[in-house]
Amino acid sequence: MRKVKMVTPLVEMDGDEMTRILWKMIKDELIIPFVDLKTEYYDLGLKKRDETNDQITIDSAIATKKYGVAVKCATITPNKQRVEEYNLKEMWKSPNGTIRSMLDGTVFRAPIIIDTIKPVVKNWKKPITIARHAYGDVYKDTEFRIEKPGKAELLYTSVDGKTQRQTIYDFECAGVVQGLYNKDSSIESFAHSCFKYALDTKQDLWFSTKDTISKKYDQTFKLKFQEIYDKYYKEKFEKANITYFYTLIDDAVARVIRSEGGYIWALKNYDGDVMSDMVSTAFGSLAMMTSVLVSPDGIYEYEAAHGTVTRHYYKYLKGEETSTNPMATIFAWTGALKKRGELDKIDDLVDFANKLEKACINTLLEGKMTKDLVGLVEDGVKTITLNSLDFIKAIRTNLEKLL
Repeated sequence: MRKVKMVTPLVEMDGDEMTRILWKMIKDELIIPFVDLKTEYYDLGLKKRDETNDQITIDSAIATKKYGVAVKCATITPNKQRVEEYNLKEMWKSPNGTIRSMLDGTVFRAPIIIDTIKPVVKNWKKPITIARHAYGDVYKDTEFRIEKPGKAELLYTSVDGKTQRQTIYDFECAGVVQGLYNKDSSIESFAHSCFKYALDTKQDLWFSTKDTISKKYDQTFKLKFQEIYDKYYKEKFEKANITYFYTLIDDAVARVIRSEGGYIWALKNYDGDVMSDMVSTAFGSLAMMTSVLVSPDGIYEYEAAHGTVTRHYYKYLKGEETSTNPMATIFAWTGALKKRGELDKIDDLVDFANKLEKACINTLLEGKMTKDLVGLVEDGVKTITLNSLDFIKAIRTNLEKLL
């Protein structure tokens, strides 16, 4: 079979643990046999990040700016236990946080839906897309432990030497302090991306924060969104017959549960991380959630919304069979290949990516799936539980039929 040609490379970011194993399976079975794959490869596995003092993460983001499209495997953000497990030099920051900060984009996450799996929230009829701000918050925080009583302060010194100082807390015992930040320019880019995406997809846009408690930080987000909407998008939204509204995150959660879906829910960085997991799980599985980072200047980075599936990796290391769902990782590849094809005007590449996605859906509709999905399928639908490699091979069989 003639392989589909590529002109411009994708930036390929390899990852950790079980998703790293799946990454190779997907490439070997579903990509390389059909595509003359061109990538600029970066190993973002934890050992390589530690070896390079995390410079490789920065290099991968720079390469993404150069080539315009990247595909990323799930990676470990180390905690204290991981530092000991991998004998790391330090507790490295989230690679996703680093890349998102450098690209200054917005993460759009949406569930992969099939007819035989109904959402846990029974009134959800349409996908809910989470628009997650991709800059700052806890992913680029500064924090440290306090071991004895003392006063913690915020201090700001402007370029002209003027200072602002505020007490955070007078500690009477040990504790912990965390400093967060964000930028008006990034919040504005986030707002523009959300409004443009809503117009492109003809969906209502919701935005929520906790400005009643965070009267400066969260309120800045609220005010910037409203200012940009009123100035640039209000008439366009009215013409497109879609709506934008702001509400407190508490109220938004209640509204989301009662809704039928079919809208974009914009959230700050950490809020978006948590709520996308909630939405994806309610729709079926964390492994059934697509994720794409879109920068204001049109750079795209595709990844799975879930983590590295550590529990399955430990089983894999023992030689035990695993049934890990590769769907979101496959769709990261198809999203990147599709976008590369669109930008380079290679119709065959776009067509291949579409057919691979269809092959995935067809395989699930045949009842062939990984263990996490079997219990979610509607009663009366016959299912066959497959291990990871056999599931990927079943997808390949359907892909070959479509090709």
